[in-house]
Amino acid sequence: MKIVTMLAGTVVAVTALSAVPAAAARGPATPPSGARPAVPAVPDQAGDAEGRVTGTFPHECAAATRRCDGTLTVPLDWSDPSSERITVAFAWLPARNRASNPATGRATDGTAGRGTDRVTGTILANPGGPLPALPAVPALQRTLGPALDHQNLLVVEPRGMGRSSPLSCPGLDLSAPDTIAACARHLGPRARFFTADQVVADMDAVRRALGVSKVTFFGTSYGTLYAQAYAIRHPDSLAAAFLDSSMITTADGYAPWPMRTRLDSMELVCGRSAACRALPGTPTGTWHALVARLRAQPDRDVPMAAALAVSRNVYQPVFGREATAAATAYLSGDPAPLRRLARAAGAAPAPPVTGPDWAGYLAHRCGDGAFPFDRDADPAERTRQIERHFATERPLAPFEPADLGVGSVAALEFCVRWPTPRHSPPLPPGAPRPAVPIMAVAGDFDTHTPADVADALRHFPGAVVSGVVYAGHSLTSIEGPAGACVRAAMRAFLSDPAHRIPAVRCSAENYRAAGAFPPAQARVRPVTAHGLSGRERRLLAAVFVTAANAASRRNPYALTHLRLRSEPGLRGGQVRFDDENAVIHLDGVRFVADLDVSGHIRLAAGGRAEAELRAGPAGGPVHDVVLRWTAFTRHERPRLTGTLDGRPFSAPPVL
Repeated sequence: MKIVTMLAGTVVAVTALSAVPAAAARGPATPPSGARPAVPAVPDQAGDAEGRVTGTFPHECAAATRRCDGTLTVPLDWSDPSSERITVAFAWLPARNRASNPATGRATDGTAGRGTDRVTGTILANPGGPLPALPAVPALQRTLGPALDHQNLLVVEPRGMGRSSPLSCPGLDLSAPDTIAACARHLGPRARFFTADQVVADMDAVRRALGVSKVTFFGTSYGTLYAQAYAIRHPDSLAAAFLDSSMITTADGYAPWPMRTRLDSMELVCGRSAACRALPGTPTGTWHALVARLRAQPDRDVPMAAALAVSRNVYQPVFGREATAAATAYLSGDPAPLRRLARAAGAAPAPPVTGPDWAGYLAHRCGDGAFPFDRDADPAERTRQIERHFATERPLAPFEPADLGVGSVAALEFCVRWPTPRHSPPLPPGAPRPAVPIMAVAGDFDTHTPADVADALRHFPGAVVSGVVYAGHSLTSIEGPAGACVRAAMRAFLSDPAHRIPAVRCSAENYRAAGAFPPAQARVRPVTAHGLSGRERRLLAAVFVTAANAASRRNPYALTHLRLRSEPGLRGGQVRFDDENAVIHLDGVRFVADLDVSGHIRLAAGGRAEAELRAGPAGGPVHDVVLRWTAFTRHERPRLTGTLDGRPFSAPPVL
């Protein structure tokens, strides 16, 4: 998922951070009790006829039967054997079910290891960032699930972070460019070796030290850059790779960190909704007009930074469902829908980007990255180049850097003041790509779309890219049916010794974009229900849109809104979320101005919803309404059943 963090008026694109659990961002982990001492890196060992490593294993973790945390001493610069030595930490988790040596798969009980307890391989995993990896081991175990029954798990902490010779800069604040420049000076020239090319050499050294012949790489977000670099630089050590939310590289082998708006995501969502397509103009044109209005007539309830956050959160269902209709309503004189979205977007927590341990992140991001400036240019020239880029390409359009309170365009990119004198592309241009099986999954709404990823991986002969409809970032860790679908495919691929790539048809598409926010009952399209008057059918429709709008906040993919414990009704009242009991309480909620709705909605498995409500205008007659429907569907309006003042009704779906 792409996260846009607002820091002191600066918008910072932090694409890969979402792949790492919060624990990983807290800094170096304390070594577990019983962690093994460091041993020097070792050369490759000979393999037997079955491809297993033979000979003795220098690291004692190779013979462990339960989790073993160890360290390895490696060169700072792998191209210079005489360079300074640093320490790299790792965690080795033998397969859960085994009757064989964990590293080799060779039987220990006198059999040939052919039973169901045979170790079939080793998964080398990285959760992304670039941030410490070892704190994410429990999350990786949950994600991989039964794939670890017969496979070992190896997690290597990237150098410069966590327990692997961490870099540290006192006073570092990624939103303050001067502290970044000071950090680079503090670390000196050795920081140039904390990059992906060196990390994958460390990973391969750990593999050799454990006596593992080949690994299958599981990478998420930034971990996919390591996976691709490992594939090219150590092809004989790789059996296969699974890439979740893949990074891509430019022609010179570096990884771009694009900072841009994604109004095309709004076009995709709106294009699948008849109600949204009926709105005037296009989503792109509407948002350009909206930003021009906000620039000319500032609204303290919709600051530009919040408007940008709304536009960039379209990968989440509530924002995707409402962004275009809310912008249209705002331009038509109804600011309530957009203000409510802006309030939610502004309340979303931002990952902390201050502290000395962010030095390792900077070294990797800047050393591995491709930016709209030359790597060998000085900061002044880089600033001129990035200013020209924003002036000519306008990647934030319809927004401008000045709309976000940024004094200098250079403040939008961490790495302007970070020197990158060493030529160290993660993927060396022209290097052959191995023909190993590579399964990649990419979300429609991710920074790099499925088409982007497919184009970037086209040079890997064994790569297959599967798009996940309406999904964002870090797909193996998302909730809901889409996450379960992706995890099932991932586990099947990783568990298959032949690494056959399964057909994937995963989708997070479970809503349709709204077309309007009617101000009154008279503007609501009535339901089709026999035996009810026109006024009653319109009343039912108004009660339903009120209930459905409240329930939409509990869509399993609505990350921002799932954090909310309450939210004001669109035009009055309050919605409260009791997630422990799966109940939504409505207290005088007004979705349309002339109808108060109170009561509760119960959500069950599969999105089944049942509401018991009392509805009526202020001071007018009150009606008892029971509604039953399936929330979170691709219907414009789902099938609706229930009672109105005790009389049953049924309304067919609107597709």
